[in-house]
Amino acid sequence: MGFLDEICLTGLTVFGRHGVYEHEREDGQEFTIDLRLMMPLAAAAASDDVTDTVHYGELAEKVAALVSGEPVNLIETLAERIADVVLADSRVHSVSVTVHKPHAPIALTFADVAVTVNRAQTHAAGEWSR
Repeated sequence: MGFLDEICLTGLTVFGRHGVYEHEREDGQEFTIDLRLMMPLAAAAASDDVTDTVHYGELAEKVAALVSGEPVNLIETLAERIADVVLADSRVHSVSVTVHKPHAPIALTFADVAVTVNRAQTHAAGEWSR
């Protein structure tokens, strides 16, 4: 299989309308997304060609569209959907997705609420598949 390398995208902040409460969906709030992709990068390093790797700018736009799109109740659901978007690229072996909700409706002083999901491609019949 070779070495697995890492691409990180952290602090992607997007306005969304996710939450259990009606006011969260009406008013919306900012969510911050951190991604850690595990994949081999030797081919991209050798070719120096963006087509041999995940284009993180395009990935950021896909994730932002998801976060700003259809509301969900739970950030767990949002994190899972983001993981699915990342793993649609079969070159990505696994991904860690953290969704931060720093303005969650908690009546106490706190810095952040976050959920992290770790997902991987499933290996079947000699090929990576999801």
